[in-house]
Amino acid sequence: MHADDDGPQQTLATRETVMRYHLRWKHRDLDGVMALYHPQVQYSDFFQNRVMGLGELREYVRSSMPRDPDEALEHTDKIRIDGNTAFIQYRITLRGGEGLMSLCASEAITVRDSLIWRVNEYASLVHEQASNKLPGSSRPAVSRLGLSPRQLSFMAEDLQQYFQRQQPYLDPELDLQRVADECGYSRNQISYLLNQVLGQSFYRYVNQARLQHLLAALATATPPLRVDELAFAAGFNSLSAFYSSFRRHTGKSPKAYVKEISLRARAQDNH
Repeated sequence: MHADDDGPQQTLATRETVMRYHLRWKHRDLDGVMALYHPQVQYSDFFQNRVMGLGELREYVRSSMPRDPDEALEHTDKIRIDGNTAFIQYRITLRGGEGLMSLCASEAITVRDSLIWRVNEYASLVHEQASNKLPGSSRPAVSRLGLSPRQLSFMAEDLQQYFQRQQPYLDPELDLQRVADECGYSRNQISYLLNQVLGQSFYRYVNQARLQHLLAALATATPPLRVDELAFAAGFNSLSAFYSSFRRHTGKSPKAYVKEISLRARAQDNH
């Protein structure tokens, strides 16, 4: 450790280096970020139980950088500097499961000779609803899948965009392998995201998308409303799966829900 590591000048030098690092990352300047790493850098991603040197970092950084210029992490505290070390905390909210899921991450960055010498990155998955706690085996699974916290958030976004734009759920024969192939991930990675992060099985996730499609169709359909036909058109391949998903989401049977829609429409016509 250098003699002036804890002095005011070192704190200022650390701040300048870390802010350059932060801004180059934000602006997706891969070469600029790599230029700030010390030749003997050691990057520890404790979420994956993985330690990387300079030779392994380029691909890791490239795959974790923001995809859009205006993308921003939700910082949960200001960047704190203490001597030659900076501390950054942020949160990434993942949508698409039952209740919200967040990745809470923190980085301890050590600077030497105005370069990033050590990075210790910690992250944990936190359900907003206490009833959906993750099993304790999540870290080894993520380690085997090779997913950083940022890569996991990108995968959740890709899956959501794929379902919204391509509407693959309209095919009653849709399976996990096809979703993985068309999203560009492995079957195990998509399965982990759904089961361990978003908190539901593949078929439950798909049926949820089908149900949202059906509810949108019901809102614009003209009487008489044939719910069973709309269910099959939305991709449900069995009425039992449809009824179960419908009641879980709305708290009502399809018949009661349609009756409520009809009464509401009649009331509006009378005004």
